[in-house]
This record gives sequence, structure tokens and C-alpha cells, in this order.
Amino acid sequence: MFSIVTGGAGFIGSHLVDTLVAQGDRVLVIDSLRTGDLVNIREHLDAGKVEYLQADLLGDGWQERFDGADRVYHLAADPDVRGSAATPTDVYENNVTATVRVLDAMRTYGVGEIVFTSTSTVYGEASVIPTPEDYSPMEPISVYAASKLAAEAMISSYAHTYGMKAWVFRFANIIGERSNHGVIWDFAHKLKANPAELEILGDGKQIKSYLLVSECVTAVLHAVRTTDEPFSCFNIGSEDWIDVTTIAQIVTSEMGLSDVQFKYTGGDRGWVGDVPKMQLAVEKLKATGWHAGTGSEEAVRQAARALIKEIC
Repeated sequence: MFSIVTGGAGFIGSHLVDTLVAQGDRVLVIDSLRTGDLVNIREHLDAGKVEYLQADLLGDGWQERFDGADRVYHLAADPDVRGSAATPTDVYENNVTATVRVLDAMRTYGVGEIVFTSTSTVYGEASVIPTPEDYSPMEPISVYAASKLAAEAMISSYAHTYGMKAWVFRFANIIGERSNHGVIWDFAHKLKANPAELEILGDGKQIKSYLLVSECVTAVLHAVRTTDEPFSCFNIGSEDWIDVTTIAQIVTSEMGLSDVQFKYTGGDRGWVGDVPKMQLAVEKLKATGWHAGTGSEEAVRQAARALIKEIC
């Protein structure tokens, strides 16, 4: 199979590329390197197992590379929920306009399948927790979340209008090695700079679900193999959650630190657009035969160890 991975040099994208290469796919990575890093896929590039094209999806010159592809994994996006409030137009362009351009390239060159990585934040502050895929009303509270929901709608419209097949995956917090953002990354870098004090955004009571990136990729590919609808949507996450203060305690412990003073910025959320309480219902995905192998606390501990090893 000839697979294209947009954003394939990024955190989740590079782990997906690892698995696609291992299963024998021909893989083309398209990445602007805005948030990605070729170090993440260097082994495959050096071995000649992956092709790479540096390109911005808002520009041109990449579309013809879709000719002959079987499936597009569209992961390229601006992932900064917090920063989306400051640059809403940029987030819209990178997450919505770029997605439409990918869909148009697929239509032009006859690529029939797309896998899209969305987010739990499309549900907004859901009144039903764990939150199922058919929850409504969908009321995003961040620009980032709104951009992902808009991209989902465009993918659905193209799938039904042009006979494409689409899988949309709404992720919980995905963590693990190669990550370059998120609460664990934030805490580890703050503690490296100042081992005596840790700033925690909000009140530390925000409680959310976390899943290792390796399990996330396994879930995505499992769902793609086992479902055959024109448009499929799945939640991916663990079946429990963990609060921010406990994450801080795990990171400080894994860094071998004691007597660290936690300094809270206050409020029930860490930033504008932060959803303070989130857990996804995953019964739909479990019905296909998948289940998470680790819970949120163990995922956080493993991710903290991997990240600390990378930065220390």
C-alpha cells in the first residue's frame, strides 16, 4: 500500500510512520517541519524506507505527489490549544483550509481513503462523561477545537459527495516519547530549569484521560482494518483519568526530586479554551476488539520516564 502521512515527522505522525514501515507500506511523509523534526524519522530516511517532502499544505507543489496513493493519513495541524486564542486565523488556515486542500488533492488524483486525527475538545464542556461519539450539542470552547470540528465536517462532506472513505479519530491526551508539548513536557522543562518550584496552571484539579502514543497508533490502525463505512468516527482514550497535581507528583518523582513547591496560578482551568474535565467513552472502538493496555496513571509515568530520558 502507498500511504501518505502529512505531519509524519511530528509526535504522533512519526510513531504512525514507524508502524506503517514495519507493516511494509510505501510511505511518503509531507511535513513543513513547523512542529515536526526529521530526527523522528531519520532512521527510516537513512534506510530508504520513507520518502520525504518538505512542504506547507497552504502552498503548492505537493499535490501531484498524491498521484497513485491509496490512503492519506492527515495529521498535519497546528496543535496548540492554548495558543489558538492568540492566532485564530493562523489556526483556521493550518487546520481547516489545509484539510480542504488535502481533500481536493485526493479528489484530483483519485485517492480514495483518508484517516484524520481530531480531538476530544470538539465536544466542549460535555455534560455526559465519559462522552460518546454521538454526544450533542457539539460546542467547542477553543479556536483549536472549532477548527478540528470544521475539518471533520469537510471530510464527511467530501466522503459522501465524492465516494471517498474516511475515518475520524477523536483523541484524548496522547503522550509518550518524542512529544514536544503538553503538561508532562511543560512540567519536566520547568523542573529542569528550577528544581525547587513548579508552576501549575489552574488549580491542579483538572482531570483528564491520557493514553500512550503507541496504543493510540495501534487503535487507529485496528479501527481502519475492522470498519468499512463511508465515514467512521471513533473516540480513542483510556477508560480512567488523572488530575494535574498527581501528574506533577509523578514527574517530580521520576526526576528524583523532593520538596518541590507547587505554585498554582489559580482558577478551574489552565488557560482560555481548556476543558477541565474530560474522559471519552470508548465502547464503540472496544466493540471492534480493541482495548487500552494501560490506564492514565501508568501512561503518564511511562511518558514521563521517556521524556526525562530525552531532555536530561
